[in-house]
Amino acid sequence: MDILLFWLSAFTAVTFLLVAAELARGRGKLRHLAAVEPLLRAELPLVSVVVAARDEERNVEEAMGSILAQDLARMELVVVDDRSADRTGEILDRLAAADPRLRVVHVRELPAGWLGKNHALDLGAAEARGELILFTDADVVMAPQTVRLAATYMVRERLDHLTMAPRIVMPGFLLQAFGVLFGICFLLFSRPWKARDPRSPSHIGIGAFNLVRASSYRRIGTHRAIAMRPDDDMKLGKLMKKNGQRQDFLVAVSHVSVEWYRSIPEAVRGLRKNGFAGLDYRVSMVVLATLTQLAFFIFPFIALFLTTGPTRLLYAFSVAMILGLFGGAAREQRAPIWGGIAVPLASLLFIAIVWNATLYALVHRGIEWRGTHYPLDELRANRV
Repeated sequence: MDILLFWLSAFTAVTFLLVAAELARGRGKLRHLAAVEPLLRAELPLVSVVVAARDEERNVEEAMGSILAQDLARMELVVVDDRSADRTGEILDRLAAADPRLRVVHVRELPAGWLGKNHALDLGAAEARGELILFTDADVVMAPQTVRLAATYMVRERLDHLTMAPRIVMPGFLLQAFGVLFGICFLLFSRPWKARDPRSPSHIGIGAFNLVRASSYRRIGTHRAIAMRPDDDMKLGKLMKKNGQRQDFLVAVSHVSVEWYRSIPEAVRGLRKNGFAGLDYRVSMVVLATLTQLAFFIFPFIALFLTTGPTRLLYAFSVAMILGLFGGAAREQRAPIWGGIAVPLASLLFIAIVWNATLYALVHRGIEWRGTHYPLDELRANRV
């Protein structure tokens, strides 16, 4: 047993060395929105911002206000009120009456074969007149120069798709630690520094900011091609990359922010819709993700108290690497770096969220999202 633990500790330590090297190399290649020198406003094409909103009265006015305040000469905002049962539609209509750049489309019924959000985004894009279309969420807040800088980068780099990492805002010690850990895992999974490489299959899309060239978006089949994908943002990025469109990724934590979840129960419920989809609806991938979390983010902390000698030293090294990786990611997200001590708890929360989503989908034969049930067979059939 001692020999087995020693070799496991050695494997863990070497893995963290390789992970740290990969992240360091990758982060060194990432570009930041703040470094972009903007073109003159007259040099930029019309940008259509498309938003799907359902029961978003808590954040929608601030978010839409930040979009309407963008430093652009030519911009339109199309918001699709997707069957809201709260004051979302009323708020949007009031904003539209005060600003002609905002158009509101009210959806009363959802057609068969569609997820509500994807249908709303497709509907909004059909209304858009811009050369560039920005898909964003109804709770995303942007600094005034955000879209101008992103559009500048799109034009200069001749891109078809640009996505950006926002600052994730969540209250509470454990939720913040979970957000940072999720970000680290997402970076390792998606490797966004490879998105611009046409030879790499790596792709990325982030719902808070997906800026596409309208002609390229239509070429890949619009949101109709991902009508039943809860992970529509990543799958939009995958479709762009698979179809040979030029894609890139920027860090925009200083310009874009989104309140993800306000409590742990809200996070568990909210991620129930795509926790299983993100692992391609495969239980084997859920088991692998669970074992990975246990082996690399939970057991090293426990092993500090269970092992001795070289094994303990190797696990101490792994824990130090975890805390270092967490600290670097926390600084980028403007979260407290001392939250690294909560990594094991955050990892357990990650496991609980994934299994909650998986078991819910299997038991109920589908997912529940914003009051609508979507059958699992239909979700699985929309493969991308």
